[in-house]
Amino acid sequence: MRVQLLRHATLLVQLAGSDYLIDPMLSPAEAWEPVRNSANPRRNPLVELPLSAAELDKVLESVAAVFVTHTHGDHWDQPAQERLPKDRPLFCQPNDSDAIRGEGFRQVFPVDPSLEWGGLEIELTGGRHGTGEVAERIGPVSGFVLRAANEPSLYVAGDTIWCEQVEAALDAHQPSVVVVNAGAAQFTDSGPITMDAGDVLSVARAAPDSQVVAVHFESINHCVLSRRELREQVKREGLAERVWIPADGEVLEFA
Repeated sequence: MRVQLLRHATLLVQLAGSDYLIDPMLSPAEAWEPVRNSANPRRNPLVELPLSAAELDKVLESVAAVFVTHTHGDHWDQPAQERLPKDRPLFCQPNDSDAIRGEGFRQVFPVDPSLEWGGLEIELTGGRHGTGEVAERIGPVSGFVLRAANEPSLYVAGDTIWCEQVEAALDAHQPSVVVVNAGAAQFTDSGPITMDAGDVLSVARAAPDSQVVAVHFESINHCVLSRRELREQVKREGLAERVWIPADGEVLEFA
């Protein structure tokens, strides 16, 4: 299995000989206003994709399917909706399926709670996009567990903090690789709505046989945890061999 972080939460996953695109955010740097009610006023995305225009075109043509954990703009933006082929199979949480069909996609498969497609076993997982009223206001989020014969299993947790749903998914699926959205995204009047350093460490401790890949850094203005800060905490806790913090464009391979 090959996992490439493109930027933020956008992943290109190669599994059983096919490529899958997860949470595509394809906008150029500074295309949108800053996330409101956040301490950093910079426009988003903060950085460009690590691909040339030709390389991105090749990726969009080659992917066998697309996975969207939820439809917030930093996971499913307008350029992704416009540029992805409308006949490409797309997997999502059930409450997002009508909106995605309304964008013209013709093969939309809500996962509820599992299905099989093209040699993949796909299972939907839950999460909490923050705590209290904030989590309720910004809506439901999901993750996916992907399995293919003779390959490591992959759990993409999505936009969630450490919570009972994540702990249950780790216990139920025992994934080989766990991708978590870190960055400690937050508003000026809220706690983190994605994982902070303590949450990432909780995942690593709860899944001692898994490799943990932390993404969702330094691309959107309300993410306050840096790669360097997380790397230092992981090293202090003696978990540097199991927690990977890739740069944009970096490729990780798992046997």
